[in-house]
Amino acid sequence: MKCEWVQENIMLYIYNELADDARYELEQHVARCTACATELKAGRKFHATVSQIAVEEPSPNLLAASRMRLQEALETAEQGGFWQRLIFDPAAWLHQVRFSPALAAAILMVGFGGGVGATYQMLHNKAANPVEAVAAPSEASIAGIQSVTQEPGSNQVTIKYNTLSTQEAQGSLNDARIQQLLLFAARNNYNSGVRMDSVDLLTQTPNDSHVREALIYALRYDSNPGVRLKAIDSLGPYVKADVRVRDVVLEALMNDANPGVRTEALRLLEPVKADSSVRVVLQRLAENDQNQYIKSEARRVLAQLPEID
Repeated sequence: MKCEWVQENIMLYIYNELADDARYELEQHVARCTACATELKAGRKFHATVSQIAVEEPSPNLLAASRMRLQEALETAEQGGFWQRLIFDPAAWLHQVRFSPALAAAILMVGFGGGVGATYQMLHNKAANPVEAVAAPSEASIAGIQSVTQEPGSNQVTIKYNTLSTQEAQGSLNDARIQQLLLFAARNNYNSGVRMDSVDLLTQTPNDSHVREALIYALRYDSNPGVRLKAIDSLGPYVKADVRVRDVVLEALMNDANPGVRTEALRLLEPVKADSSVRVVLQRLAENDQNQYIKSEARRVLAQLPEID
């Protein structure tokens, strides 16, 4: 066994991610190699130091943003890559599983859990009405939102969402299940049309704090300019009273790639143009913004403000 292999796998050994035979070989090598023994000692010291640091939980916004970026990446990725690797390069997969017991255990657990869940779902659907029996799902159990529709002239909404199989929930906009699914669809669904429909419905109840958070998120992170326009329109009435809304509208004015979103942001900020943070942004735009309309409008708004002594 070479020192290079040992030093590359020392951290896997420390975190118990090596197979038993590989662990044995590494231990035998370290027992007779001073350099690798020193490397192992340093790795253990590093692990002990890191273990003393408190682990911070990621914020909901970070999780949601990460999920959206992952879904967008999956949407644009070439199809069939996984099967091609599995069929044409099985040795790499077997090697990875062999030296990663945790990965092998995770695969077994996911397969077992999927089989149990599928069996339970089939029995459950036979025993009860599928619409009435649907409980409010957790975000972790939702694979994606398939469609969002509202019955014309009513407050009734129908949402089809995927877990192990496509399911459906019906209820009014005030229904907790419907609210939860709409919030999930607005933040996480890879289908821009579904996000658009969800944000459109959420704009009917922007006073709800969770809904407003979802609209702020959509304006800040959604890749579809139509979704961002719907979100910023519904947030407009709260620019004066809610500093978070004002800040995200300022971000859109400075950074959004869509001129329509930036123009709408500039319009919404005019009632609070005397605010110091708004004034600073307007001055920056008036001096060197690449969009001539935004630059001229920023100058016009600034000209209406009194000079600061």
